[in-house]
Amino acid sequence: EIDQSLYVSGTNAGMTDATFNDFIQIMSFSVDFQRQIRSGDKFEALVEYRRDMVTDKVIPGGEIYFLSMTLSGERIEYYRHESIDGKIGYYDKNGASAYRTLMRTPINGARLSSGFGNRKHPVLGYTKAHRGIDFSAPTGTPIMAAGDGVVDYAGWNGSYGRYIRIVHNGTYKTAYAHLSRISDDVRNGNRVHQGEIIGYVGSTGRSTGPHLHYEILANGRQVNPLTIELPSGEGLDHQELERFAENIDKVTEELLSRGAVFYAQKQ
Repeated sequence: EIDQSLYVSGTNAGMTDATFNDFIQIMSFSVDFQRQIRSGDKFEALVEYRRDMVTDKVIPGGEIYFLSMTLSGERIEYYRHESIDGKIGYYDKNGASAYRTLMRTPINGARLSSGFGNRKHPVLGYTKAHRGIDFSAPTGTPIMAAGDGVVDYAGWNGSYGRYIRIVHNGTYKTAYAHLSRISDDVRNGNRVHQGEIIGYVGSTGRSTGPHLHYEILANGRQVNPLTIELPSGEGLDHQELERFAENIDKVTEELLSRGAVFYAQKQ
């Protein structure tokens, strides 16, 4: 159960930083971590542990086979599944993918400091449309590519400061502004992958403090990243659904044998 914060509660439950980051990345398509988390919400994860045969010590931090969050009574859960062709993904019980074309929040551990829409500009002093969302975070905090794509522009962009724009497909682009530094391999025309570190939080350009200004553009128009309906990744076909059902049974047996209270209450 979440008490102080998801990170603190996860650490107290035995999550390593690597496991926690994986948990966040998988859930980030479905959960707005800046606004939806409340004290008393719940989470679960079934995580692989390995044992060193020489020292007999347990080595934590392997694959996550199941994860869930219950937010204000609404439950979200995903199971890991490896398809016949070797593709690994996370899916709900109906075989729908956890992944979306884009991540809503391409940064971990940040606070939503400014929403989408009209606001009084902190530098200019008058009301101006804010065509993205801002995440306040310390300088140097890593920023991830919100989805697979090609770097359309990486460099200085006036009041945006150090800036990256990525083309994801014929419909969507994302933009990241006020960076302190752009990753060395992020250059115009280079391909990037979802979750890859592309730059770091800063306060370059017209900015009053370190933060990430993040935009999603749909057909060239800036839209609200927190409310836009994003297409899901590819779900499981009929053949895979049969194998997936067997996988769910194995995970369920393991969870119940280990006393997963919230999971047992749901069954």
